[in-house]
Amino acid sequence: MSSHLQPADIIASQKRALIAGSVGNFIEWYEFAVYGFLATIIAQNFFRLAGEAELTGIILTYASFAIAFFFRPLGAIVFGRIGDRIGRKPTLIVVLIMMTLATAAIGLIPTYASIGIAAPLIITGLRILQGLFAGGEYGGAVSLMTEFAPRGKRGLFSAWQSFTVALGLLAGAGIVALLSVLLSPEQMLSWGWRIPFFIALPLGAVALWLRVNMEETPTFIKQKTEPVLTQKKANLGDTLKTIMIGICRVMVWSAAGYTYLVIMPTYLQSSLHTGFNTALLIAVISNLGFAATIIPAGMLSDKIGRRSVMVFAAVLLLLLALPLLHVLQDQSSTLLIKSVVVFIAGAIVGLLAGPGPAMLAEMFPTRVRYTGLGLAYSLSNAVFSGCAGLIITGLIKQTGNLDIPAWYVMATALVSITALMTLRKDDHLRDLDDEI
Repeated sequence: MSSHLQPADIIASQKRALIAGSVGNFIEWYEFAVYGFLATIIAQNFFRLAGEAELTGIILTYASFAIAFFFRPLGAIVFGRIGDRIGRKPTLIVVLIMMTLATAAIGLIPTYASIGIAAPLIITGLRILQGLFAGGEYGGAVSLMTEFAPRGKRGLFSAWQSFTVALGLLAGAGIVALLSVLLSPEQMLSWGWRIPFFIALPLGAVALWLRVNMEETPTFIKQKTEPVLTQKKANLGDTLKTIMIGICRVMVWSAAGYTYLVIMPTYLQSSLHTGFNTALLIAVISNLGFAATIIPAGMLSDKIGRRSVMVFAAVLLLLLALPLLHVLQDQSSTLLIKSVVVFIAGAIVGLLAGPGPAMLAEMFPTRVRYTGLGLAYSLSNAVFSGCAGLIITGLIKQTGNLDIPAWYVMATALVSITALMTLRKDDHLRDLDDEI
C-alpha cells in the first residue's frame, strides 16, 4: 500500500477489500445452495424423462450440478492468469457481472414440458458458464483478502470468505424454506422455484458497487513495481506439485462440506423419506453449525497455526462420520437429536473452512497466487464437491447401502490428514512475500 497513506486510510482499505471480496462468494454460494436445495423440484421440471425412475431424474440433476464444477478449474486458469497479470480488482468485477447474469438466466428457462430436451441442455449450459465464472472468483477473493490482511490476521481475514459461503448457503436455504411455506407444492413446482434465481440480480448490483470502489492489493502492486530482473520466474513443475498437495489438503473439506451442507436435504428425502420442509430445516441447522465455527477457527489458526486446527477437524470427521449418520438413520431419533447431529457435523466442517483459505494462499507466491490457489480449490471441488451428490446417490442406488455418505467423508479424511501433516508449523507467521 502506498507509503503516504495514513493508518486510518489503510484500515479503511482493508475493510473495503474484506467486504468486496466476500460479497461475490455470498452470491455464488447462495446460488449453488438454491440449486442443491431445489434439486428434487428441478429434477421434476427439467430431468424427469419418460419411463425413468424418480431417482434417475435426481441423478441427472446432480450430473448437471457436477459438470459446472468441472469447468471451475478452467475458469480458475483463465481468470487466474488474468488476475495475476492485470490485477485482482478488474478480474473480480468481470467475474461477478457474468456470474450474476448466468444465475438470473436460470430463472427464465422454460421447462422440459414446454420445450423438451432443449430445457435440460440450456440449464446445463448455464451451469457450465457459472462454473467458469465461479472458478475465477475464489482465487481472486482469497488473494484479495490475504494480501490486504495485517500481519498475524490472514486466518481471520480469509475466514470471512468461508463465512460468507455459510451466509450464502443459509440465505439459499432460507429463501427456499420461506417460499415452500408461502406457496403450495404446485405453485413451487410451477413458478416459485424461479424466484431465488432472480434475487441474484439485486444482490449482484450491490456487490458490483462495492468492487468498483475497492483498491488493488498492495502485494500485487509491489510485485508489479519491482524491477523485472529481481522477480523470479514461476516454475511450472513446482506450481503443479503445490497445487496437487493443496488438493489433497482440502479434499475432506470439499467432500464433507457438500455432503453435510448441500447434499443432505436430498439424501434425507430420497433415501430416508424425510419431508421436504423437515429436510430443509435440518439443512439450515447444519449450515448454522458451519457458520458458528468459521471465524473462531480462522482466528485460532492465527495463534496456533493452520496445521493444528485443520488436522484436528479432519480427525473428528474420520471418527464421527459413521456414528453421526447412524443417528440420522435411526427412526427413533427425534427432530431435536437430528438437529444436534447435523449442527455438530456442520461445525466440524467450519473448523476446516476457517483456516483453509489462508492455508492455500500461503502455499503460493504472489505472481501465481490467484491461479494456484484457485486451481487447487476448484479442482478439489470439481471432484469431491461437485460429484458428491452424483457419487453418493449413484452408489446408494447400486448397493442399497445408506452408509455411503459417511464412508465417502472418511475416505477423503484419511488423504487430507496425511497431506495436512506436511504443513509447516510457522506458515501462519511468515510474510506472503517470503519465498517458500
